[in-house]
Amino acid sequence: MKILVAIDLSRASQRVMETARALAKALGATVTVAHVADAELEPTAFEAGHDESRRQLAAELRAEHEAVQAHAGLLRGAGIEATGLLLKGPVIATLLREIKRVGADHVVMGSHGRGALFESLVGSTSAGVVRKASVPVTIVPVRPA
Repeated sequence: MKILVAIDLSRASQRVMETARALAKALGATVTVAHVADAELEPTAFEAGHDESRRQLAAELRAEHEAVQAHAGLLRGAGIEATGLLLKGPVIATLLREIKRVGADHVVMGSHGRGALFESLVGSTSAGVVRKASVPVTIVPVRPA
């Protein structure tokens, strides 16, 4: 069995990872820890003299990559075969594509539970994945403390 765990690298990711670890242990599953990066370069960053924008983006992506790898490393430390992936693109579409690409049988992700009005106006990553995924999705409620 293969589990894809989608994390946003917020403090809530810890709770999502705990759930994924327990599920992977119980099922003897391998895990792919995935994060879809937010960082985006402004078009002007490619013009001469915008080296700082490119360096800043590179630093952000490096930090996010290291964080994803750290989460995967904790799973490996617990005896679970795990890999970490830093992805780029529209979050829902990118996660759905990755679910298929890695052959995931199950997805674990968090939901911040911001409320019905927010969800109806803005939508939700977890709701979008649940609606369109072809595999079961476990949603971990992660509310601010």
